[in-house]
Amino acid sequence: MSRKLLTGNGAAAWGARLAGIDYIPAFPITPQTEIIETLEHWIGGGQIPARLVTLESEHSMITAAGAAAATGVRVFSATSSQGLLYGMEMLYAVAGWRAPFVLVNVSRGLSAPITLEPDHNDVLAARDSGFLQLHCATCQEVLDSVLIAYRLGEDLRVRLPVIVNQDGFYLSFTREPVEIPDQQAIEAFLPPYDPENMQFRASAPVSQAVAVLGGGPYSYFRYETHLASLQALAVYDEVASEFEKASGRANPAIECYRTDDAEYLFVMMGAFATKARQAVNQLREAGWRIGLVRPRLFRPFPEEKLRRALAGKKGVIVIDQNISFGRGGVLHTELASAILGKSEKPPLLVSFIGGLGGRDISAEEFYEMARVTKEAVVDGKAPEPRLLYTETELREVRKLQGIACVERQALENEL
Repeated sequence: MSRKLLTGNGAAAWGARLAGIDYIPAFPITPQTEIIETLEHWIGGGQIPARLVTLESEHSMITAAGAAAATGVRVFSATSSQGLLYGMEMLYAVAGWRAPFVLVNVSRGLSAPITLEPDHNDVLAARDSGFLQLHCATCQEVLDSVLIAYRLGEDLRVRLPVIVNQDGFYLSFTREPVEIPDQQAIEAFLPPYDPENMQFRASAPVSQAVAVLGGGPYSYFRYETHLASLQALAVYDEVASEFEKASGRANPAIECYRTDDAEYLFVMMGAFATKARQAVNQLREAGWRIGLVRPRLFRPFPEEKLRRALAGKKGVIVIDQNISFGRGGVLHTELASAILGKSEKPPLLVSFIGGLGGRDISAEEFYEMARVTKEAVVDGKAPEPRLLYTETELREVRKLQGIACVERQALENEL
């Protein structure tokens, strides 16, 4: 085992390299391009015996990935933001083919307006596609999750593609110490992809549900995909346990930090959860009994584990780095459906939306969210979802709007 300073993109590339990938269909988009460039450099230097092909779009890229995986090839690819949406049609298709491969998504806010900074609307738009989803908070988790994803997706009880998500810039271009496992240890954990399980052969035809079907057979195959995704809950626990034995690192479906005696909890996903972890420590020093629950696994949704983690708590501060227009935060909605009506005395869920487009969440805002939630528990009623935003930020936007109005009026006067 070696230890290197790696970006999140570099960690993703190392995960693919250790997995013994065969084929990389690719299309460049910021901020994931470094992953593909790193793999291409290794292929050119003869360090990995894989083939990389640049396609004309993400739609073609994902089509090629699914087709190759269906013939018994271990496939890796990566995308981001609008690229993931461009290939959205084929996400549903390849999941229906039950063709397992790993797709790293480097989250970036969707346009319009345009940003290069991260939030989770891109990856959460794919939550119903049939792809499993793992969400990473550190560069180490990116490498680990790629390897876990192959074992999980290729398991015969699952056979589904997997998205491994990391936050753009905050992880993709941030260097952190990353432990790189020995190739021999990974080969024991992740044996070569068995083509006998997937390969199309005339001598042994298999049903992949790719033909035009009526409602009855269609419902059957769609529900089979749903059951396979649910099966991945138990399979993930098995795979994570074996990975811990091979690497010494635990990657449970949900991470619980200082939750045993907590009365209040932060719940959030991704790299910004490290900020919540720091806020927990600071609030603990100030006398708050508070903790953090961070889902790594988002699809399938580990609702039973989350119910247990939230049981007996007074208030839960759900921080969504996304916004479902007209509804609010996706994670808040998912948690509400998981506990309401299924727990004897569910905690009060309070929804906050922050970090859109990579906007920072300050220590003061974590304190304010905890304070608002404590007051809501006393009142017995959750407030409406709130956007984390300051008066200073609003003044800056108003200033820009004023400048735009002046410039427009000047242009109209000239005309």
